[in-house]
Amino acid sequence: MIIIGEKLNGAIPSVKSAIESKDENFIREKAIAQAEAGANFIDVCAGTAPDVELRTLNWMIDIVQEAVETPLCIDSPDPEILKAVFPRCNKPGLVNSMSGEGNKMEVLLPLFKEADPKWELVIMTCDNQGIPNTVEKKLELTKMMVEESKKYGLTPDRIHIDPCIMALSTDNLSFLNFKREIEAIREVYPEIHITSGLSNISFGMPVRKLMNQNFMTLSMFVGMDSAVLDPLSRDLMGAIYATEALMGNDKLCRKYSNAYRKGKIGPIKK
Repeated sequence: MIIIGEKLNGAIPSVKSAIESKDENFIREKAIAQAEAGANFIDVCAGTAPDVELRTLNWMIDIVQEAVETPLCIDSPDPEILKAVFPRCNKPGLVNSMSGEGNKMEVLLPLFKEADPKWELVIMTCDNQGIPNTVEKKLELTKMMVEESKKYGLTPDRIHIDPCIMALSTDNLSFLNFKREIEAIREVYPEIHITSGLSNISFGMPVRKLMNQNFMTLSMFVGMDSAVLDPLSRDLMGAIYATEALMGNDKLCRKYSNAYRKGKIGPIKK
């Protein structure tokens, strides 16, 4: 499971406060904690007003890169911001995200033409008409964007497709549709990564952590192998290790056992 740590997003009140007060220690400590918990990427999202987003994101990137070796996931809804901070990253990471909206493809794809081949890209299955409500349309968008990405050297194994799952509170078939979308995409691109913003499924519902955790385990079983999530949640990380073992992806359950011995999962040892 590819874990994209979500705890440095300006939409989170505590992070917003740290950004406003320029609390470098808060940013640094969140980055270190996520790296130590097992994040493969540290998502860095300013979540601020457009006029200060670039300056804020540069500030966050510098602090995180000084604190940890974990690659960054640079995150912004504005492709021009992503283009501007791309050269600031001192190692290849993940760009979050591209879609069929506006000029995102035209701005972002050329970045990969001469870049380190280890750079990866999140692609969301939406366009100027919004998020499609059929598997067929999402697959059509996926094919269009993946084939265009190939022209810039981005192979499917470097792409994380986000099928944009709908909140279960508004669509009772949300997960079942997500499963069908994964199956349809993997049939065409078996090496592609499938990702999601894990908490989207539980929007508007009580006990969201419970819903998120069960969504994650079911989604892993049907093919999701990447997600933006909270690596500091012991319950969530424990579920990931357990699911990997149950799916036969953890030989002799070594990763699960090692995580327990290192105190990463299970009850906090006193």
